[in-house]
Amino acid sequence: VPHADDGVCECHVDGGKGQEAAEPHPLGHGARHNRGRGGREHGLEQEVGPVGVVPISVRRGEAGRVGADPEAREAEELGATEVTLQGGIHPDFDGDYYIDVTHAVRSAAPSIHVHGFTALEITEGAKRLGEDLVTYLGRLKEAGLSSLPGTAAEILDDTVRAELCPDKITTAEWLDCHAAAHEVGLGSNVTMMFGSIEHPRSWAKHFIVTRDLQAVTGGFTEFVGLPFVHMASPIYLQHKARRGPTFRETLLIHAVARIVYRGLIDNIQLSWVKLGEHASRQLLNAGCNDLGGTLMDENISRAAGASHGQGMTADDFSHLVEPLGRRLAQRTTSYGRADQPNAIFEESLS
Repeated sequence: VPHADDGVCECHVDGGKGQEAAEPHPLGHGARHNRGRGGREHGLEQEVGPVGVVPISVRRGEAGRVGADPEAREAEELGATEVTLQGGIHPDFDGDYYIDVTHAVRSAAPSIHVHGFTALEITEGAKRLGEDLVTYLGRLKEAGLSSLPGTAAEILDDTVRAELCPDKITTAEWLDCHAAAHEVGLGSNVTMMFGSIEHPRSWAKHFIVTRDLQAVTGGFTEFVGLPFVHMASPIYLQHKARRGPTFRETLLIHAVARIVYRGLIDNIQLSWVKLGEHASRQLLNAGCNDLGGTLMDENISRAAGASHGQGMTADDFSHLVEPLGRRLAQRTTSYGRADQPNAIFEESLS
C-alpha cells in the first residue's frame, strides 16, 4: 500500500504469501500513526468505544407469533443500547417473518437500536416475496430496523466461498444487499472472517471490493476482523481448514485495514470475544480504535469453541485500555456519543 502517509491508498492484489509479508510491528506502528492523522480521525487518537449489545434468538410460537419481545424488553431494562438479530434460513419463513421480528422488537423496546439480519437473510427474504432489495429494506426500516451487520460476508472471494460457504450468497449479492441498505439510509459494517481456508490474495480482494463500495455509498461505519475460531467448527473437524490465523496474521489484518480504508472507514473494531484481553490490547496499538459491544448473551463464538464472549463490564474495558494510556468512551451503534446522542463520536472528542 504505497503512499499511505500521503493520503493516497493504492491497493492491488498480488500473489504474496503470508510468510513474506512485512514484519507486523512496523506496519502496526504505521497503522496506529494513520489512525490519528487528519480531520475526523484526530479525535480517535486516545479513544476506544464500546457499546452494550444483546444478541437475540427469535422464534415463532402459536399462530405464528414472533417471540423476540420478552428478550428485547429485558435487554432494554438492563441498559443495552443495541439488539442484534441474526440467524439462519428456514424453509417455513417468508420475507414477512423478518419484518414481524423487527416490529416485535421495536414495539417491546422502543429506545433500543435494532441491528439486524445478514445479507443472506435479507436477500432470501426479498426473493421469497418477489420484491427488490430496496423495496424490502425500506419495509424493514419502516418496521424499525436501524442498521445491518456485515456477517455472512465470511471472505468475499467466490473461489473460496464455493468451498467455505457454498449455500450462502455470492460476493456480488452481499455487496448488492449492502448497497441497497445504504440507498435507503441504513448503515452497515464490513466483517471479514479469516484464517480458515483462504489465502492473502482473498484478504486483498475483500478489502478492495468493500473499499470500492464505500467510496460510492459511504454507508459502512466500521470494519470488524473476525479470526476463525476452529475448535468446534465443522469444516475444521472435517480436516478441511486451518486452526485459525496466527496472531501475526490477525495483527496484520487489522493494521492493513486501517491503512486500506483510510479516509473512507474511520473505525477499525477488534473482536475481544474471539481474541481475549491480551491480544486485544496489542491490536489497540496496531490501528484499532473500537472494542465493539459488552455482549450480554453471545453464543456464536462460544459455540465454535471460544473461551471469551460474556459479560464484559465498563470496568473490564477500562482495565483493558488503561495500560495503553487510552481513554474509554461509550458510543452508540452509529458512532454517536452515548452521553451526547446527537453528537458525532469523532467530532465530539476533538
